[in-house]
Amino acid sequence: MCGAHAQVLSAGEVSVALRLESATRLDVQQALWQDRTLVKTFGPRGTVHLLPTEDLPLWTGALGALPSSGSQPTAEMRMTSEQTAEVVAAIGGALSEHDLTVDELTDEVVARTGAWAGDLVMPAFQGYWPRWRQAIPAAATAGVLCYGPNRGRKTTYTNPHRFAPPFTPQNGEEALSELLRRYLYAYGPATPQQFAKWLGTSPAFVTKVFQRSDLQQVELDGEPAWLVEGDTEWPAEPARGVRLLPYFDAYAVGSHPRDRVFPGKASTRALAGGQAGNYPVLLVDGLVAGVWHQRKAGRKLQVTVEPIDELGAGQLRALDDVVQRLGEIVDAQPVLTIGEITVGPHA
Repeated sequence: MCGAHAQVLSAGEVSVALRLESATRLDVQQALWQDRTLVKTFGPRGTVHLLPTEDLPLWTGALGALPSSGSQPTAEMRMTSEQTAEVVAAIGGALSEHDLTVDELTDEVVARTGAWAGDLVMPAFQGYWPRWRQAIPAAATAGVLCYGPNRGRKTTYTNPHRFAPPFTPQNGEEALSELLRRYLYAYGPATPQQFAKWLGTSPAFVTKVFQRSDLQQVELDGEPAWLVEGDTEWPAEPARGVRLLPYFDAYAVGSHPRDRVFPGKASTRALAGGQAGNYPVLLVDGLVAGVWHQRKAGRKLQVTVEPIDELGAGQLRALDDVVQRLGEIVDAQPVLTIGEITVGPHA
């Protein structure tokens, strides 16, 4: 998967559980907060992801090697490289023993660095955040910050060194080449432009990564694309089956070409300005064939599926099974509705 998008944590939990036989959200939560085999942190595109804890050296090395992007902070917000390093060290030290909310972390960082770190200079919603908070992604990339379990409705941060084996970020070039290899195994054939979009960087930068990696050029729809060298065996049969994927599922976000994965009307119904993931999608035989949404009330899970084309009898039976599996994952009694027709509930 190369990580599960977890800006909406419940969707990330479903993404992982769907790919494991009989797993539920509780199993994913146990992996995150008890077994610590998963970590919630910043991943590709700077967005929150669930990643294997053992892969933190790879991810921190690869993300730390990306060139800076985006607009530069204003003069009032700006920190020098020395100040950023000081804040990152302060964050790592403050989180080395306790999970802290952002307000608690503010107090610790200011105490360890100086009042300048707490200046309210970052525009945020209808107010301002303290200066130090712009260094949170840098602290995650340095491997000294990740998310901790929520404390009520409040987010907490922690230091992954509290539960991960001691690690340092992997060499940047090596890490990027390995990450590209994993991406191509999952989503190839692909182009530098597609990998750059997935990673959140420039095509010019990743073209160099393609050039120094052991890849094989192939032709896809008459255009050049790349695979890991030798990874050219294909299944004897085409993809078959029905799936329901949650918000920002890795398959929808990582797969290209978009016009292949989101054919015809799917491109207007399930893509927002060309951006995948904003809608949970119905897959039929590996292709997006509609969208769906859910509403949970107590033990009842109402699942509404909006297929683009009418589903056959066999597909409806498969969809019913998929909805039942979704109910098992979230521990709820599912009711499936297609349009205005109620197909469930399950006994």
